[in-house]
Amino acid sequence: MFEIFSGGFVFLLFIVGMFLFMSLKVLNEYERGVIFRLGRVIGAKGPGLIILIPVIDKMARIDLRTVTLDVPPQDVICKDNVTVKVNAVVYFRVVDPNRAVVEVENYLLATSKLSQTTLRSVLGQVELDELLSAREVINHKLQGILDSQTESWGIKVINVEVKQIDLPVEMQRAMARQAEAERERRAKIIAAEGELQASQKLAEAARMMESSPGTMTLRYLQTIREMSAEKTTHTVVPLPIDLLGAIFSKK
Repeated sequence: MFEIFSGGFVFLLFIVGMFLFMSLKVLNEYERGVIFRLGRVIGAKGPGLIILIPVIDKMARIDLRTVTLDVPPQDVICKDNVTVKVNAVVYFRVVDPNRAVVEVENYLLATSKLSQTTLRSVLGQVELDELLSAREVINHKLQGILDSQTESWGIKVINVEVKQIDLPVEMQRAMARQAEAERERRAKIIAAEGELQASQKLAEAARMMESSPGTMTLRYLQTIREMSAEKTTHTVVPLPIDLLGAIFSKK
């Protein structure tokens, strides 16, 4: 009789211990537990130690930390009919655990699929040059669209970054030729501006020399001195054009 009683007491302790093990849950600081009691949500609890009613209560763990979601490469046709392959990264976190469990079946999968479709839709409305030069504006637009659509799921989209843009080889060659032509155009413009400035300075020097005859004589003597300083057996003496004009006019 004593053995039967002790055996039943051990079995009872085992049942009580199992129920305690099933009812006690520990949540980390970054976790919340959404409690379902008989199928109805009674709220989110945590962090720390929480007690559940075995069999009656069920709990879904939700991580509140920021999630880094890589959007797979998407084939996008830009507004100017250029096909590019673009991938992005989305940063978001759960701000309402109850809605993240009740309103959507799998918020991670749903956010990933929504990010892919939104990326293709938004980039299809811009031209290639805008995609390459105004990436910050496009990032803000993507973030605003995703944030507004995931708000009902209890998710806050913090940031969206277009990470990489892969261009076709033909487009890369065309852009290289365009950049080379642009550099040549700028070089020609700079050279023309230099010629214009030089001609303006020469014209200004000519007017100054014309107004002061002594300046021309000094310039003539300076030219002879510079030519005589070179190591050569020949000496070239420049004649002023005015002197030659006077000689030919006498003839």
